[in-house]
Amino acid sequence: MGATPGWFETEAEYTDEVVGTDTLGELFAATARRNADRDAQQYKGGVYDRSLTDDVVPAPPDGEYGTISYERMHELVKYLAAGFRDLGVAADTRVGLFASTRMEWALSDFAVLSAGGVVTTVYTDSSTGQVRHLLDDPGAEVAVVGTGDQLERVLAVADELALSTIVTMDDCAPDRADVVTLADVYERGQAVFEESAYQSWLADRQPGDLASVIYTSGTTGKPKGVRLTHRNFRANVNQTRRRLGPRPDKSPELPVVSAGMRSIAFLPLAHVFERLAGHFFMYASGVTVGYAESPETLTGDLLALRPQMGASVPRVYERIFRRMREQAGDSPVTERLFEWSLDVARRYARTEDAGPVLSLQHRLADRLVYSTVREGLGGEVEFMVSGGGSLSKSLCETFIGMGIDIVEGYGLTETAPVIAINPPEDLRPGTLGYPVTELDYHIDTHVVDDTEFDDVTGRLGELLVDGPNVTEGYWNDPGETDRGFVERDGRRWFRTGDIVELTDDGFLVYHDRLKQLIVLSTGKNVAPQPIEDLFATVDRVNQVMVVGDDRKFVGALVVPDFEEIERLAARAGVDLPEDPYARCDHEQVREWVRAAIEDANAELERTERIKAFELVPEEWTTDNDLLTPSMKKKRRNIQEAFESKVDAIYDET
Repeated sequence: MGATPGWFETEAEYTDEVVGTDTLGELFAATARRNADRDAQQYKGGVYDRSLTDDVVPAPPDGEYGTISYERMHELVKYLAAGFRDLGVAADTRVGLFASTRMEWALSDFAVLSAGGVVTTVYTDSSTGQVRHLLDDPGAEVAVVGTGDQLERVLAVADELALSTIVTMDDCAPDRADVVTLADVYERGQAVFEESAYQSWLADRQPGDLASVIYTSGTTGKPKGVRLTHRNFRANVNQTRRRLGPRPDKSPELPVVSAGMRSIAFLPLAHVFERLAGHFFMYASGVTVGYAESPETLTGDLLALRPQMGASVPRVYERIFRRMREQAGDSPVTERLFEWSLDVARRYARTEDAGPVLSLQHRLADRLVYSTVREGLGGEVEFMVSGGGSLSKSLCETFIGMGIDIVEGYGLTETAPVIAINPPEDLRPGTLGYPVTELDYHIDTHVVDDTEFDDVTGRLGELLVDGPNVTEGYWNDPGETDRGFVERDGRRWFRTGDIVELTDDGFLVYHDRLKQLIVLSTGKNVAPQPIEDLFATVDRVNQVMVVGDDRKFVGALVVPDFEEIERLAARAGVDLPEDPYARCDHEQVREWVRAAIEDANAELERTERIKAFELVPEEWTTDNDLLTPSMKKKRRNIQEAFESKVDAIYDET
């Protein structure tokens, strides 16, 4: 690794009012005092039947957004904390949060943490059986649910759990003693609240105390409960603040996160990425957090909230791009203009000196295309963070070239989660960024043969990390804890399970999961992620998963982009069958997809090329259990669901 860049040395020494060593309850109390008059939360009317009444949280008109200040949010958190204490929540009581990303999730989280409790999380798409496990495994004594549907799933297994109380955010509590509304909790707290007691609850918690048990999303099997302390999260807030905060050495043109800015939240707060990047970090920085109704309403919510930043996973950026392409496909002229503008954006993002011709093209494309794209995102986005998976380099360059900086980061639940972030002063699409401060890391080169990977110039191996943001282990699972760490050079390192390249100038480049490497029957290792990333900006392909373990060659399951296929068919005068299964068997559809695969193959080495493929008609989603809540592919589930298609790939050749 080369010399440490000057900006990193400055970053490592930087401190401000946000950087600290306090607990999460104290962090919130401090930011609420600093930013008392600033807007803290924006919430949409008509989405939920909130139990918190108009007197507590004013109800905005349906479809419009209401706002509460940091001072008011602090009052809500204090009274709710007192209410939870009155219900029996004390130091280390586990409280399960089972709700969509909404203002009450944030209020409940800070309230439970302030009361001394431990927050465990449940994904909203969890089945009844999964709900049972995610509440039973950590021994949750209280569950906070969002809607009536979520309440029903908890009540269905309540007799098997140690729950004393269930709290509903919506006004849906049945007439039974063990179910109360969040409004009830607020009223109880307001009646018994004492400032001195509240301050004592905060003072009693120590940085090393457990703050949360967050369950991994299950890409590789049964979810594991990751134990994260106040120190783990607090350290990661500090690390992220030093990278993205308003350091005085930064150029005024660089995007930063500072008090008074607006962000949008829509990813699951049950997932560690949104919990840190869109929640703890944003509130610590004095940002106004606006809660989108859902990922499906994101287009309208962006226009209403007009955020300056937000965090998302690659799949959402892919959807935004596809929507842009669809809107541009109204006519051959607009489609050609859009494709030309994409080429200009990528070339502009890749060069350090655009020159007069490319600069002129970029200004023209900005006036004709990019400005419209930015307005579709609310018109004021300065940058967006991408995490929770691998983002296509080409897609990232496209957004950057359009004037929407995408700051890629990387981490895991076990690291609270941020390990690396691209510095705004040196964005490098296709990399995970530069490791954050106070984190030690090591590349274990023994687990892979770097000669089997193409275009690798730095050190390649499994990334090992150690630092204040790294978990001590898994909840009630010493075996997995032992397997998750390795002793090396007298230190205990967490094994990320990711094959990562450390470049000569210190940036990290993701190659694949160690467990997801495809080992062909020829003995060649193939990393599927870089191959799949090539299709992120390809029309006619919606989703793709590479297969080939113990086979002679690489194959692929492909979900076509049927809207694009219909446009192609209309232009070519091809009649398509209505049935999606029949469409997947239609030779012209297969030919259109084959052409896209051949274009991608041209960028790959011979052994990486997709030799055969099968089309599947069903999009992979969280609802059909083919994507995790953070929108990563559940490869094992996809392979099992379409086993006959995988067999067909190899039967035909």
